Amino acid sequence: MRTPQELERGLAAPETLGLNSRVEIREAAKHLLAELPTGTGRLVIDLSATRTIDSAGLGALMLIQRMAAERRQTVVLRAPSEEIRFLLVLTKLADLFDIEDAP
Repeated sequence: MRTPQELERGLAAPETLGLNSRVEIREAAKHLLAELPTGTGRLVIDLSATRTIDSAGLGALMLIQRMAAERRQTVVLRAPSEEIRFLLVLTKLADLFDIEDAP
């Protein structure tokens, strides 16, 4: 049986998730997803420090979710601000992710 630590990886998103940070977060997520067994596990992206997100940042999140779906894994967005939550709902991306409040 695997421990919860073996089934979850965490990634802290930058203060500004956008054009300048999209490649970095996407590559980090790709490596973390590869560490998890296919068909199980979840990637938790901590958005508590993220203040702004633009279309490039949303695109990066969508690509991360697509990579996880191909591996049958889950992406969790932890502690997004109300503004980010609203943006996810407005763009109809909220249904792609599990969204958690801060612990």
